[in-house]
Amino acid sequence: MKINIFHKKHLAARTLAVILSVVLMGFALSWLFWIDMGADPYTVMNRQVSARLGMSIGNWQLILNTVLFVLVLLFGSSNIGIGTLVNMTLVGYTLDFFTGLWNRTVPKEATTQGAARLLILALALLIFVLSAAVYMDVHLGAAPYDAVPFILSEHLPRVSFRLVRMVCDFTCIAIGCLLGAKLQAVPVLMALLLGPAVALVARYGAKYFPTLLGEDD
Repeated sequence: MKINIFHKKHLAARTLAVILSVVLMGFALSWLFWIDMGADPYTVMNRQVSARLGMSIGNWQLILNTVLFVLVLLFGSSNIGIGTLVNMTLVGYTLDFFTGLWNRTVPKEATTQGAARLLILALALLIFVLSAAVYMDVHLGAAPYDAVPFILSEHLPRVSFRLVRMVCDFTCIAIGCLLGAKLQAVPVLMALLLGPAVALVARYGAKYFPTLLGEDD
């Protein structure tokens, strides 16, 4: 089993893009939860599980990501890279950090009503979807959960990645709802938008940002 983590063009630029993307994902998720609009399907599920277990979402997500990481190593090692390690360790803890920051510094009523809430929703959703798409399309490895649709689509050549990703996401939404999460618009929007966003960034990113999204050596 060969895991070629470092053999990539423009490794420094791609690594920086991955780290910034992951931090922005956690930042966006913290705002989505702050205004009580939900989040991406995987985080919605993990938030409910972590609440049931009485631990932070960062700790629980790291545990689950480690289990999925082992499965990805067994069935799709080509999806493992620096981006895998950055994402599986940082998203949950970044979410915890920014959530704690807002709790200490931002008045809840100032951001959860009227136009402010809608503006935060639009910006946070845009930041998360684009950041997630960039981190996946940089090709430095996918997070364990994000690698699962890639692996499944490789074994199901007649089924598009978009459809496989949507099925995985809606499964997470269903599990989250069974554990007590509210069925909200944001998780459904992300389930519908993330697959196409990844494909769109991959299509145009390599043309306009070849240093980050160009072909590997």
